[in-house]
Formats: sequence, structure tokens, C-alpha cells
Amino acid sequence: MNEQYPLPQAFIRRIQEQLGPDAALYFAAMEEPWHRGLRLNPQKPLPGSHPLHSDLLEPVPWHGGGWYLHNDSLLGAHPLHEAGAYYIQEPSAMTAVSVLAPKPGERVLDLCAAPGGKSTQIAGMLGGDGLLVCNEPVPSRAKILSRNIERMGVCNALVVSADPDQLCARWHNCFDAILVDAPCSGEGMFRRHPETRLEWSEDSPAGCAARQTRILQAALQMLRPGGRLVYSTCTLNLEENEQVVAGLLNSHPELCAVPFALPIGSGRELAAPEGMLHLFPHQFKGEGHFVAQLRKADTADANATEFQPAGMQLAPPDKAMAAAYASFCKAFGGDLPKANACFGDMLISAPDLPPLKGLKVLRAGLQLGSMKGKIFMPDHALAMGLPTGGGYPNLAVDEKQAAAYQRGETLPAPEGLNGFCLVTLDGLSLGFGKASDGQVKNHYPKGLRRG
Repeated sequence: MNEQYPLPQAFIRRIQEQLGPDAALYFAAMEEPWHRGLRLNPQKPLPGSHPLHSDLLEPVPWHGGGWYLHNDSLLGAHPLHEAGAYYIQEPSAMTAVSVLAPKPGERVLDLCAAPGGKSTQIAGMLGGDGLLVCNEPVPSRAKILSRNIERMGVCNALVVSADPDQLCARWHNCFDAILVDAPCSGEGMFRRHPETRLEWSEDSPAGCAARQTRILQAALQMLRPGGRLVYSTCTLNLEENEQVVAGLLNSHPELCAVPFALPIGSGRELAAPEGMLHLFPHQFKGEGHFVAQLRKADTADANATEFQPAGMQLAPPDKAMAAAYASFCKAFGGDLPKANACFGDMLISAPDLPPLKGLKVLRAGLQLGSMKGKIFMPDHALAMGLPTGGGYPNLAVDEKQAAAYQRGETLPAPEGLNGFCLVTLDGLSLGFGKASDGQVKNHYPKGLRRG
């Protein structure tokens, strides 16, 4: 029993009423260690024999590329973490996107996206084909989201910071799939973060349910006819979960629940015949979670918001900048993304976008670089977004040199290496450097450098 952070008595009573005889199993599981997890980035594959695999225990059954992680693992401090090789994520947090099952070419909205775990999971399943729109209403959290999109090398994402009501007023019936991982009372995190027990009150679920309903009402307006919506929380009560979904179904006859099943290992699965699934820590290897899958009928209003090329939404590339980028591409070599718009002073490569007027946009597509005088300077996002094994000029470093690079240090250049290059560890790009006179000048962003 956690004496410093005891479970609230009202919560204990609720769980006993909700689970009946199984409540004892739940409370026993709450005394066990929680499970850490890691999700490999399919866009940045590592050799199967890589040493980091020694920290991985067993696959997460419900998501290919997900692994249980040693509780004492230090992979969060490894240089490859900043290279976007993986995202450290609690295993049950991978369930919602696994149920959503985004497909290459789709337009997908993650409506409550920070810090970016589920967004980058969606991006990996899209494989660079289609559009991922990530929204986070809280500006400070939206910056963290944008940074994780960059770190994981996502090239086809739009990151915005807006209230869902702002978005649904502009975007109507236009997304193939929407994830609403809604803010909640956080009961599912009581084992992993016991300090959150102090923030919970018996009134918390009702207040959260009202906000969740408002977010879902906005999401439904943006879902295309025939599209699917997954609603998830990291809480356990009925008010924020089944009752919220039931209210949405009752008020929207064009919506229906879609049954699904979640594999949990050893040939077992948890079935959701009514399209809703509670995940309790005594049932599987993960923290408390809830997932519901809904679908919008094809007979709904088909008047959809149109997407337009990035150059029409933002601004077409400046001729001087486009020429400077072309010169950079020729000198750098390899197949580089085509520039099709400008976002502020940044040249970008982006897919077609929904209307952006009046919205706070943090990132659109892949940032290629900007001008420094008459010279084109590549952006760190370009180094993160280039495909592995693309034949680009590079300086291969070991783990010690990689750490030095991420501290901002200059590295020695081998004979014959000149101009911009990628600094790589195990084939993955850490960022740009510029070689001259036997040294590689460090272009790792100052805001990311480690002490």
C-alpha cells in the first residue's frame, strides 16, 4: 500500500461497485510495478542486432514495433532517442491508435495530441503517405508536440494549436479517421503516477465528462461520411467512458459503435462486442485505459471542406530562395524533397492542407531551411526527415562522438568530406554538420543541445 499517496476512499468505493468481485484483483495489481514501453520508429529502422535491443523484453501484443522495456533502462538518454529511432511510451497508450488502424493515404486528425506519442504512432502507420493533423489547444504543450513530430522525422504532418470548436467551424466532413484521446480524470495513471491521486475528487469525472462531450461533438463535425472515430481516455469510471459514448450515440443517429478485439498475448484477446473496452491493470500488462470505436454513416451530409495545395494555403516559394535551395540540393546530392511553399521565412515541403486562415500553425509539412544572406541553410527538420540509407554525404560517428555532437562540439572530418553533411549514428541522422579544413562545424540546434 502506498502510504504517501493512498487511493481516495471515494475512488475505492466506486471501483468496488464497478468491478464487484474483481475489485480485489484490481487493488492487488495496483501494488505491482507498472510497465514501461517503447515503440520503434518504422521510418528509422535499426539493425536487428543493435545493442539497444538488449533493453527490450517482449513485444507489445497490440502494436507491431511496440516493446516492453526494462524499468531501469536509460534509453531515454541515448543519442538515438534524439535521432527519432524510438518513442518511449507506456504500452496501454498504444491501444487507441492500434484500434483506429490508420492506413497510408488517409487524412487523419489527432485532436488532443500533445505530447505526441499517439500522433507519431499514427505517422508510422501512414508511412509518409497522406496527411496527419495534430492539434493541441495548450500552446506550451503544442510546442512539445511539434518538437516530437520533428524528432521522429514526420514529413506529412500539420501541427496546430486551437480549441476544437475553432477547428470544426473551418473543417467539415473532411477526415477519414479521428482520434480523440481526451483530457480526463486520470484514474488509469494512479499506479504509474501515484501523486495524481491527490488531484482526484469525486466531482472530477462529471466535470471531465462535460468537456469530453464538447470535444467529441466538435470531432464528429470534422469526420467524413463513412469515417471512423476512436475515443480514448486513461481513466476507469463509467461517467467519462461508456456514458459519454452513449450520450454521443443518442444525439447522433448517423453514428454507430463498431465491435473490435484487442490481442493481449498468448493467444488471448479482450473483446469489445459493443465497440467499447475498459482496460484494467489486472487484466493485461499495462495501465488503466478505455477505448471506443465509432463510425459515421455514409448517408450523412457529404458537403466536405476542400483541401488545397500548400502553396495556395500559405505562400508559394520565393524565387531567390527556391534557386538557393536548388543549388543546395545539387551540392548535397541525393534525392531531396521538393519545395512547394513558404511558412514564414521557412521553405517547406507539404501535402495538401485544410483551410488555415485564423489558426495558430506551428508546423506544416517538412521544414527544409531558410536563407542566411544569400545562402540557403538547411533546417534540422530536414536532417530528421530524410530517409535512412539515402546516399547523402555523412560523417558516421560512434556513441561517444554522437554525445559530443549533441552537446554542440566540433568533430574531426575525414579527408575528402566537404560542405554540408549528415552526422549519423548506426545509419540514423543526428543532424547537419558542415565540413571544411578537416573539421565538421556543428549545426545541431542550440535549443536541443545537452549539457
